Amino acid sequence: MRLFHSSTSPFVRKVMVTLHETGQLDRVELVPAAGTPMASGTMPVAENPLGKVPTLERPDGPALYDSRVITRYLDALGSGGLYPEAPRLWETLTLEATGDGISEAALLIVYEAGLRPEGARSEAWIAGQWAKIARALDTLEARWIAHLAGRIDAGQIAVGCALGYLDFRHAPRGWRAGRPALAAWFEAFAARPSMGATQPPE
Repeated sequence: MRLFHSSTSPFVRKVMVTLHETGQLDRVELVPAAGTPMASGTMPVAENPLGKVPTLERPDGPALYDSRVITRYLDALGSGGLYPEAPRLWETLTLEATGDGISEAALLIVYEAGLRPEGARSEAWIAGQWAKIARALDTLEARWIAHLAGRIDAGQIAVGCALGYLDFRHAPRGWRAGRPALAAWFEAFAARPSMGATQPPE
């Protein structure tokens, strides 16, 4: 299999952590890809019409894209158990969606600040995206710590990669303030070998 890959993407990191956790890293060739919504660059547009990473090329069917599709496929392939049986499955999927939503909003802030000319940037848009992130973080602190403390699953991986991306791209905003339980959970989760091996470059 070939994984179109960018080491700075939180969505790619989700897939890489899944590969580590399920023991399948040696089954995948990493193909560097880079681009933006305004210039596709070397993004895998032939394999994924949306021109995004991660995209997984596989020998037995069309390429898979969207990190949630790829991680579920890899978990099934490796019998990793990262998607448990219902009813816990619904919590896992909701937590995964929450982590992905944080990553998406954080990435949109990066695009707004980095791709638009200075006079065309919308501070209201950036504030609105950060408000989504703050609400999600508050919800994780208030409702999800017990699940996060349980057996590792895809929801934990998504949240862990999202929080790592906040540290990587938005550290000055200090997401840990007022969220001690979430901060403590992430400190422990970030120490997993799979997270250490997929740390984005400085």
